[in-house]
Amino acid sequence: MSAINNESRSNYRWYVLALAALTCTFVVTMQQICMAVLFKEISDDLGLSKVEVGTVWGIPPLAGLFVVLLGGLLADRYGAKRTMSAACLLAGLVGALRGVSGDFTSLALTTFFFGLAMWIIPASAFKTTATWFSGRQLVLANGIVSAGMGFGFTVGAMISATIMSPLLGGWRNVLFLYGGVSIIVGLLWLFMVREPARVGLAGSEGSVPLRQAVARVISIRSVWLLGLTLLGYAGCIQGMIGYLPLYLRESGWAIASADGTVATFNGVSTLGAIPLALLANRLGLRKVILIPVLLITAAGIALLPLVSNVIVWVLMVIVGFARDGVFAICLTMSTQAEGVGVAYAGTAIGLTQTILNIGTFTSPPLGNSLASINPGFPFFFWAALAFVAFLAFSLVRETGRHN
Repeated sequence: MSAINNESRSNYRWYVLALAALTCTFVVTMQQICMAVLFKEISDDLGLSKVEVGTVWGIPPLAGLFVVLLGGLLADRYGAKRTMSAACLLAGLVGALRGVSGDFTSLALTTFFFGLAMWIIPASAFKTTATWFSGRQLVLANGIVSAGMGFGFTVGAMISATIMSPLLGGWRNVLFLYGGVSIIVGLLWLFMVREPARVGLAGSEGSVPLRQAVARVISIRSVWLLGLTLLGYAGCIQGMIGYLPLYLRESGWAIASADGTVATFNGVSTLGAIPLALLANRLGLRKVILIPVLLITAAGIALLPLVSNVIVWVLMVIVGFARDGVFAICLTMSTQAEGVGVAYAGTAIGLTQTILNIGTFTSPPLGNSLASINPGFPFFFWAALAFVAFLAFSLVRETGRHN
């Protein structure tokens, strides 16, 4: 009987993992990236400036500063199922409300509330993987969740402006559709997922007092360094993918080609997520993989305004291949840092992503503001952020040898 129960649990966890990955696809990333390729249409309709566009693009990470840690704490205290279902329902509702915006203020406000709901989800998703998986399989599970995010970025960038907007009658209806899909995902979590009775050796699911979780995780140096690493890296990528389509269109590129660079970037990141995570795990070393990746990212972003059309595509492939793998590995290291464990995984992810969101919120408007001096200057700023990520990650203690 025990063997049957173990086999049933083993099979069921893959279903939960698939739903977690699809949640990141439809609720988190497609609802975000659609804005990047719809901004031209939105700015024409609402009369937005480049700085206002950059501000709207950076608002969800600002909202995340207030809730990411809370989301991790709630997942540790009450379980990922309830946290995920509530967040998906709210993100779908408020994400759809962006479509009724009539000016910059209303768009910024609805985007902020969307960000509050949406940014609860990633910490809960990675709490889910830490609950159902461990060791080598945890790296794979986090790679699959990150690939789900990358898939959403890819598809959302590819179809939102060129296919969905013309088909549905404009950017507003695109947001309504994505919001509706997110609500359906939330209902799946509510009615189709069960919590595990136990969480490995760490205790029962949802048993960690909030104050105890904060006190434990906030004192762990590696979690702070990994957060600073992702602050620089995610800030670099967030700024670049929000600005690049506008930059290329104003440089004479066709709309489909300009948006296609972001789709290519996200597509190769999806393909690279699982192989990069598994390579780092197979070698038993994560830093030997990510340190070169961070340096290549800094160099590639800095080259974007200096190269010709074909090389832009090449750089998108080179830089994009590692994006989701970087997040998978760093977040895995966050949950495996000494003193974290399964019981505090959600809180550790929440703290890491809170620090991360400082970069993704401030990076787009700061970078876009440099375009008034020279259209290529934003890329140099974002390349500098990637170098900050390299410096921070070089100080992180290796965790791969012990897992």
